Amino acid sequence: MTRLSTHFSLKELTRSQTAERKGIKNIPKKDEIRNLKQLCQNILEPIREHYGIPFSPSSGFRCLDLNKEIGSSSKSQHIKGQAVDFSIPSVPNMEIALWVKDHLEYDQLILEFYKEDIPDSGWVHCSYVDKGNRKESKRFDGRKWSPLS
Repeated sequence: MTRLSTHFSLKELTRSQTAERKGIKNIPKKDEIRNLKQLCQNILEPIREHYGIPFSPSSGFRCLDLNKEIGSSSKSQHIKGQAVDFSIPSVPNMEIALWVKDHLEYDQLILEFYKEDIPDSGWVHCSYVDKGNRKESKRFDGRKWSPLS
């Protein structure tokens, strides 16, 4: 098994039920694997160390065909191996997003489909780029965007 970092593998960051069902080969190239390693080292590992709870991302790298199949943007950072979606068992997603916002270097941080009265609703989307991270943070409820606070 190819490791991207101490706690995360290439298999975890490329796994997709949609790709399996549709026969899509979701295989990253060399540059995308490099980006996934940076994503793991700069985003996922610090989160894993801080919370001390094992978790596996729900979505990492998505090839263009897979990205189209799920209806995502052709500009998605998932295509470049620069973005990951995740949640952590027993930790409210708002808490995770605010910790990332306050403690990590990131490009884009989105708390997606979170409902205030359901702490484990939605998920956290976070991206990381090699140079020029924007530290852009926001929420998306499925209809509108708002600041993450």
